[in-house]
Amino acid sequence: MNEWIKKTGTKLKELWGKWSVVQKLVLAGVILAAIIGMAVLFTWSSAPTTVPLIDVPISDEAAREKIILRLNEENISASVSATGLISVPDEKTARRMRSILIREDLIPKNVDPWAIFDVERWTRTDFERKVDVRRAINKMVTDHIKALDDVDDANVIINVPEDTLFKADQKPITASVVLFTKPGSDIETDRKKIQGIQKLLKLAVPGLLDENITIADSNAKILNDFEGMKDMDRLTLIEKQQKMIAKLETQYEIKILTLLQKTYGKDRVRDLNIKIDMDMSEKTAQTTKYLPTEIRPDNPETPWDDSEIVPSITAISETATTTWQGTGLTPEGPAGVEGQTPPAYKDMTNQLGMSNQSIVKRQEAISKSEISEVISPVLGRRTVSVNIDGEWRKKRDDKGNLVISEGRIEREYIPISPEELQEATRAVQNAIGYDANRKDSISVLNIRFDRVAEFEAEDAAYFRAQQRNMIILISLGGFAILLLIFILYRIISRELERRRRLREEDELRKAQMAREAALRAAEMNNIDVAMSVEERKRLELQENVINMAREHPEDVALLIRTWLMEE
Repeated sequence: MNEWIKKTGTKLKELWGKWSVVQKLVLAGVILAAIIGMAVLFTWSSAPTTVPLIDVPISDEAAREKIILRLNEENISASVSATGLISVPDEKTARRMRSILIREDLIPKNVDPWAIFDVERWTRTDFERKVDVRRAINKMVTDHIKALDDVDDANVIINVPEDTLFKADQKPITASVVLFTKPGSDIETDRKKIQGIQKLLKLAVPGLLDENITIADSNAKILNDFEGMKDMDRLTLIEKQQKMIAKLETQYEIKILTLLQKTYGKDRVRDLNIKIDMDMSEKTAQTTKYLPTEIRPDNPETPWDDSEIVPSITAISETATTTWQGTGLTPEGPAGVEGQTPPAYKDMTNQLGMSNQSIVKRQEAISKSEISEVISPVLGRRTVSVNIDGEWRKKRDDKGNLVISEGRIEREYIPISPEELQEATRAVQNAIGYDANRKDSISVLNIRFDRVAEFEAEDAAYFRAQQRNMIILISLGGFAILLLIFILYRIISRELERRRRLREEDELRKAQMAREAALRAAEMNNIDVAMSVEERKRLELQENVINMAREHPEDVALLIRTWLMEE
């Protein structure tokens, strides 16, 4: 094996030496191209496989941006090709997002429903094509419904009847769906989600109407009976309205309590009741206002108002004047024969004098403003009642001590003055936007709170504190007396001990002096005096102490100081 490798290497070296520079460059280019090709192949094969969300490109940028934004809300990474084709990571995600896009009407208008459901048009016999289309629709719709987060399983049956000759005999297309929901899902009560499933079915099956779609749960309860859900929707609406009113009342309550408690304290402001009437019905109001016409606007540079405003402007004016004069008595013909007076002059016959008639017609132009608005909701009457307690003050004597009567602390109640109650009422009115036309009612009362239990607890705590302080004072006094007795005892005992020690030292000193005098006398008389053993030891110890004091005076002083401190 090694010999073959050596021979192969030798041959390659010989061939490499025989080749020209061009041949060597060509071989290097081929090897480099192969390496680049392998790298591209590995990169492409390692890239994640994506699935198109919709099989047709979306050219409308606005619609595409809405779809991308909805995908981002679901935390789904999507890619858009140069042609506008949107791709998602896997098929399951694609089905789930198609259902969401259909439910929220985010599918562009120009997208074919078949592109959404990815059903191919079969090019075989008509019977096979119809069967395959029906099976494909059932399968794809089932997969889309299963892809929803709230659905664990689904069973879909779509019945497409055969075409008939007459339209009156044609049976409608029907669809029935049985949903098996996941625990904790709210799809059974969420109308929007059920309507999304209906839209999905209508897009999948052309000609399918809402009344021919039945969606039920595993307990055979019809979920898309929206007519029967009106009462539930009404209750839900009433509940939302009550929550809105309660929220508004809470906001006003916080505002009023904050206003009054900053002035009177938290403990004095209680029993706050707020009732707000609110009309939730929708009302359409149309208002027409006739306004004066401004001929000349006000000049802002002048300190006075020099504008010219008139109630109206004459647009058309017409004046007609008629002068009429009678012809007097006009003779007629024989009785019973009609006269020959022309009709135009008949009204002036038998009339004397002259009359003038003047008619003036004017058309005035006025400014008119029309406002049409829908009012809902409308805040109605507001009723507020709040009770503020007066001020309780503890009575004190001339020395500043609390006045105790019958085992209780005497207190004095000071009510709030009427002027102050009026000011508080005005403050509450401004806080809630008081309107007399709305018949609002604001009551700020000063009713004394029942504080018997509170005062009893406060008095008991006060007396306990006084008793505790007295016990502490007595204990401290007794301890001080004991300490004083102990100090006196120590002083007296030390004084007695000192006197006893001085007396003993004095006696010892006198005995020593007598002994020394006797010794000196004996020495002077050459008398041998026998000393006891104790006396000799005492003399030796005394000589040692004297010698040590001379040699080490500091140590001896420290030793003596220590003895004195111990005594």
